[in-house]
Amino acid sequence: MKLLFLAALNPKTGNHTTAERIRSHIESAGHTCELRDAGEFHSSADVANLVSQNSSFEGALAIHLFRAGRLLLDIQIPYGVVFGGTDINEDVKVEQKRVVMEQVLLKARFAVAFTEKLKEEAEIFLVSQTSKIYIQPQGIQTEAVEKFCWAEFLRNSGVICENVDELHVFLLVCGLRRVKDPLYLVEVFSGWHCENLLNVLVIIGPKIDPVLTAEVEAVVKRTAGVFLAQERSQQELHAAMKRCFAVVNSSVSEGMSAAILEALDLGVPVLARDIPGNAAVVQHEVTGLLYSSPQEFVHQSQRLLSDHGLRERVVRNGKLYVEKHHSLKQERETYQQLVETLR
Repeated sequence: MKLLFLAALNPKTGNHTTAERIRSHIESAGHTCELRDAGEFHSSADVANLVSQNSSFEGALAIHLFRAGRLLLDIQIPYGVVFGGTDINEDVKVEQKRVVMEQVLLKARFAVAFTEKLKEEAEIFLVSQTSKIYIQPQGIQTEAVEKFCWAEFLRNSGVICENVDELHVFLLVCGLRRVKDPLYLVEVFSGWHCENLLNVLVIIGPKIDPVLTAEVEAVVKRTAGVFLAQERSQQELHAAMKRCFAVVNSSVSEGMSAAILEALDLGVPVLARDIPGNAAVVQHEVTGLLYSSPQEFVHQSQRLLSDHGLRERVVRNGKLYVEKHHSLKQERETYQQLVETLR
């Protein structure tokens, strides 16, 4: 079977990584899956034309009910959708978008939610048969490049220190867009850095929103203890994550943060903003630490620095959690079974 797969494909984003992984699951079952950037198409008519001109397409798939799903409304072949997170957490608040997403869900053969909470939210805000929404957490696989120079990475990010092993590097992994709120911790963290120069915050991720990117660059330039790193390949990013003291998430909204799951898999403590998408993965003081204000972030970070038992516990539990709930094998089997329903 040949499938058309639409997703937002900004390079080095969680969405892109998820799409590539799902595509590999589908193709490993012998299907052909053509992955296209939703940004290439202006309307559902464009996608309908593509499908009608290419009669070999037998089904379609989309990640994100609004951004990609709306483009499937006019096609004459069956399709499935995967909730992105911001579609259910944010876009449903806009009536115009909500109506479109409802249509997408009604026409879909199946929908996939990463968490029980996301499924519940979809059922509350969107009219649909509950039976067509399946829960499948993201499957996680990490691979760190072997030859990685931590000192060079920090130096290229603007961190000047004679002995980098003494630093406590907090790595905020996020694409530079509003929903990720990359400046949320900056002011308070800088104040904490001035009390202890060994505490530094490095923000790393693709520059998605040009306006916000310029704002982040300007703020970082004038703020002590906060740095902006150039985006890296996934293997290099995983190597940097392994070397940092903790991985940080400061998002306003998340479906399921791949960066958090990757950190847990790599044995790195996670400090995540207390929002539903993060709380579904990070159980406070069990698999990581949650915070609900910049001041509380500093408090939890100080606990992580001083309490080695706490650090060891969340690292151990985080690794076990990913192994149990985010199996790549289980994810592969789920998508292969769902694709069969498009026949």
